Amino acid sequence: MNIREMLEQDEKMRLSPYAQLSSETKGRKVEEEECEIRPAYQHDRDSILHSKSFRRLKHKTQVFLAPTGDHYRTRLTHTLEVSQIARTIAKSLKLNEDLTEAIALGHDLGHTSFGHAGEAVLNEIFPGGFRHPEQSLRVVDVLEKDGKGLNLTHEVRDGILKHSKGEGDIIISDPQSMADTLEGQIVRIADIIAYVNHDIDDAIRAGVISYRDLPQDCVKILGDSHSRRIDAMVKDVIKVSKKVDNMEISLSETFMEATVKLREFLYKEVYFGEVVYSNFIKASKILKELYNHFLEHEEEFLKESGMSDANEPLERRVCDFIAGMTDRYAFNFYEKIFLPQPWLVI
Repeated sequence: MNIREMLEQDEKMRLSPYAQLSSETKGRKVEEEECEIRPAYQHDRDSILHSKSFRRLKHKTQVFLAPTGDHYRTRLTHTLEVSQIARTIAKSLKLNEDLTEAIALGHDLGHTSFGHAGEAVLNEIFPGGFRHPEQSLRVVDVLEKDGKGLNLTHEVRDGILKHSKGEGDIIISDPQSMADTLEGQIVRIADIIAYVNHDIDDAIRAGVISYRDLPQDCVKILGDSHSRRIDAMVKDVIKVSKKVDNMEISLSETFMEATVKLREFLYKEVYFGEVVYSNFIKASKILKELYNHFLEHEEEFLKESGMSDANEPLERRVCDFIAGMTDRYAFNFYEKIFLPQPWLVI
């Protein structure tokens, strides 16, 4: 018995009967030799962590574009906070932490530069529309490793695809739209726990809102600080989920209503508030013009991107390239193409 098999045996003895076991994965798209040391989901977690798209998250906007302050969240720090919250819940419920972490680390790999502004503009201009969960799956299936993809397990891919709720219901009744595993469902709820709280924290830091602006009934239920709210919400998820015989990942009705109300507050006062939204409009213009420029100048696009796969339409390749850009790359490339450059005489 090698180390991987020992760890798989340990999962069977230690985890809840509702946990997704590494040894019972539905497998990968392309069969590959199993690692002697790492179970399947740990292997997936490591593949995501070492990917280029994961490293680019550090220079992608969460809410505030290219912030100069050291303490504002980026898409990378958001991802790490989701991972921490999700692992805490999974560990408490004796579910598979490696699977949970792999899904959490991969859930936003396909997110665009400039946060939801980038997603909105690509959804508008790309034929067929654009959603970041689907793009995240495309990143791990197709785009990573120079077109080879990461060849992740079914359960990680499923969790990545079904993590997002946008402004929709946090818990949905349609089984086709909910992750197959409880671990994937944890990431879905950990995502909103993370962003609702850290986006409030960043918005207060930026002076966009003040603590007094927060819905006080929500504060009374969830807590009067960032850490207290996260602590209360995580404990509520664990408490509610453990009560159900077949284990369902959810919040209590009281906490769910307060969380949804806080999210509505953020959309109104922060995401679509004057300060943040005005920057979203400017960012949208950058991505639109880059997209159209590359469609009109295919040779320049091929030289810059290296995405020459003739089996993919040009629109698809341009969308992939722009979706993968960091904020600063998009800024710099836009400046290079559309703005006059200072004439340097030596």
